[in-house]
Amino acid sequence: MDNVERVEERPHFRNRLGLICSCLGSVVGTGNIWRFPRILASNSEEQGGLVFLIAWVLFLVLWSSPMLLIEYGTGRYTRKAVIGSFRHIIGDGATWCGAWITMVTFLISCYYSVVLGWCLYYFVYMIGHDLPETAAEGEKIFQDFAEHSNWPILTHAIASSLAGLAVLRGVSTIEKTNMFLVPLLLVIILFTFVWSLTRDYADVGIRFLFTPHWDSFGEPRLWVDALSQNAFDTGAGMGLMIPYASFMTINNNIVKYGILIPSINNLISLICGIMLFATVFSTMIALEPTISKPGILDIMKQAGPGSTGLTFIWIPVLFSTIGTFGRILCVLFFACLSIAGVTSLVANVEMVTHTLYDFGVPRKFGMPCTVLLLFLGGLASALNLDVLTNQDFVWGFALVINGFMLQIMVVTYGSRKFREEMFNRYSLGDWRLPRVWEWLVKIIAPLEALFIIGWWAYDLIDGEAGDEEKWYEFGRETLVITVVQWGGLMVLLFSINMIYLCCRRSEGEDTVRLLGQKDLETSATEKVISYKDVQL
Repeated sequence: MDNVERVEERPHFRNRLGLICSCLGSVVGTGNIWRFPRILASNSEEQGGLVFLIAWVLFLVLWSSPMLLIEYGTGRYTRKAVIGSFRHIIGDGATWCGAWITMVTFLISCYYSVVLGWCLYYFVYMIGHDLPETAAEGEKIFQDFAEHSNWPILTHAIASSLAGLAVLRGVSTIEKTNMFLVPLLLVIILFTFVWSLTRDYADVGIRFLFTPHWDSFGEPRLWVDALSQNAFDTGAGMGLMIPYASFMTINNNIVKYGILIPSINNLISLICGIMLFATVFSTMIALEPTISKPGILDIMKQAGPGSTGLTFIWIPVLFSTIGTFGRILCVLFFACLSIAGVTSLVANVEMVTHTLYDFGVPRKFGMPCTVLLLFLGGLASALNLDVLTNQDFVWGFALVINGFMLQIMVVTYGSRKFREEMFNRYSLGDWRLPRVWEWLVKIIAPLEALFIIGWWAYDLIDGEAGDEEKWYEFGRETLVITVVQWGGLMVLLFSINMIYLCCRRSEGEDTVRLLGQKDLETSATEKVISYKDVQL
């Protein structure tokens, strides 16, 4: 009875709109407006970028939605963060898997906070300065700030602190904030999108974007980027929805959320991609009518290391064409982009803080620790764009490993049992999760992960990818630098997990559960607690 009373007092989302906005806010942000257009530009070829879009949409169906459904079901069932969920579902021996997902998301958060700091800087800068009218002017502003000053350290600290403050107050503050800010962001993005379509020669950029370069189908890097970008876009594999879903009840339609929210999110990314291509092509053709399409694409790819400055260089140029009102819109755009970035970072910080809470650390202590570690972890990225590009390459692709571990959890627990217990038996007014989802999780998704990782590694070694860097060099985007960072983290977490198990055994504890061993004595009680609404 005490357990049930404790759960009934647990905070949860009070409003369906607030829940949807919070889930959207956790993923709609700089990943859509900053990362997607630059990845799209990097994977476009002489004839166009449609092949990347095809692969990207394909992975929404075959990867992102199935992984997000695992997260929603796991969080609502266990009422814990990622590490606690892995321990609860498949045993203490799998703790390191949950820790891996948590750490990968945390490391992404470190450089994500830096990019959010850029948004905050541009918001303030555009209030007091004229908008750049050319790409050269926009590039100079970006380089002076991001590459030739220490301002990114301060803005990174501010971004980390803002996310921490939102987490400190809990789910109620997150819900109310997102209900106001996310719709406002979407309205401004939609307005900007429509305006970009009205510019002269915008149709040239749009036609280029939706023109296929069929030879790209054989490029491993394109498929790797399409999968990792879709996972980054939707948050699939980050584990962000596990702590969020822990605040959900039987009345929340998690199957609908797992399918519709990532679809809406990807639509927003596509809108941002169209907006950027229309803007860049129309601006460059107006300045230099004889410039070729491949020439414009090369300029887009050169907007900072890994095209990191694409949005920050070209969005102000777009708004400068509107006149005085354009400056107001530019300020609002970066204000809302900053806000959207904060809501996304809040979900990341919440996951780590919730993890510490599961281990007995009060939120008022866990949040400051998380923010401090977040700031320290992002310092190198704040000081050097090459480091940020490397971290985005290494840990963005690691989301594929995250998804693979979620798949292992489902298969170990039993995919049919997982589908019935987490979804179909405990949902009111939700769609039933079909059996095809089991095949996606058990067979198709694991094969996707193994095939793409293997193909990508082979291509890097063969010398056909990697931006002319040798695969064995400690470069910005090489195989060795990726394997070293992945391997180091994996060995560390696995070793800690094994030491923990050995210590518990040496202390004579009989409750240590290895991989796949469920604690049958407590499972019934936990299920009643997790789904108390069924009995009400």
